[in-house]
Amino acid sequence: MRFNDKIETASMDYQDSRIAAIYDLANPLDRDADFYLTLAGQQSCRVLDLGCGTGTLCCALAERGHRVTGVDPAPAMLAAARTKPGSERIEWVESLAQTYRSPHRFDLALMTGHAFQVLLADADILLVLDTMRQHLSQHGRAAFDTCNPRIDWVSTWNGRSRTLPGGQIVETLTITAAHAEFISFETSFRFPGTTLVSRSMLRFPSRQHVEHLISRSGFVVQNVFGDWNSGPFESASSREMIFDMRIAQPSNQPAPGRRFQPPTAPRTT
Repeated sequence: MRFNDKIETASMDYQDSRIAAIYDLANPLDRDADFYLTLAGQQSCRVLDLGCGTGTLCCALAERGHRVTGVDPAPAMLAAARTKPGSERIEWVESLAQTYRSPHRFDLALMTGHAFQVLLADADILLVLDTMRQHLSQHGRAAFDTCNPRIDWVSTWNGRSRTLPGGQIVETLTITAAHAEFISFETSFRFPGTTLVSRSMLRFPSRQHVEHLISRSGFVVQNVFGDWNSGPFESASSREMIFDMRIAQPSNQPAPGRRFQPPTAPRTT
């Protein structure tokens, strides 16, 4: 950083339009998007994306013929989403996932991009899972992802630096605290002449605890994947925990349909 650079601080809730504008550079479509696109399938269905951000996945889903609702609490993120080609086909809603309500019923409810990890309290997780359950059709499916807490994320992330596409912005991540299930960090975005610094905290709950909360919410876990190619979750080595769920059926009724066949997401290079 040059001595005369200006340093500004923003929260990582993406209320700052400048942070929202950077988001797509730092988070392009990748294997996780391929996974969720495959999960939605080829037949048109209604999809709810909670914490949709700038709507990149929503637009990709809509392009494939799905009817999509994107929900996010940050106006700046939704403003960026509405500028994208095809965004007019999507219903955009400014709301917390915990409090979102709609008369629509969806075939698939998603929370992607590790947005689940900004839910720092069990109460918030239960509210989001309740939102999913309330808005799913009888045979609908819900899915979300979270990082495996067995991985040493502090060592992996601390001091990581990269130049974003375009070559004008350098992103650097610095861990500021780590305790129990929680990691706090700063992300700096260095532009020519100024640096934006955002701060955030993420939670890394265990698989067992997440499955306990899923069960309390009236869901049944169908699959837990450990990578974006639908590989099995390995507690010691998998970086991802990807939960695929259906609404629990009364004990005297059979579960609808056959067990879900894991999608095979296209491998990207």
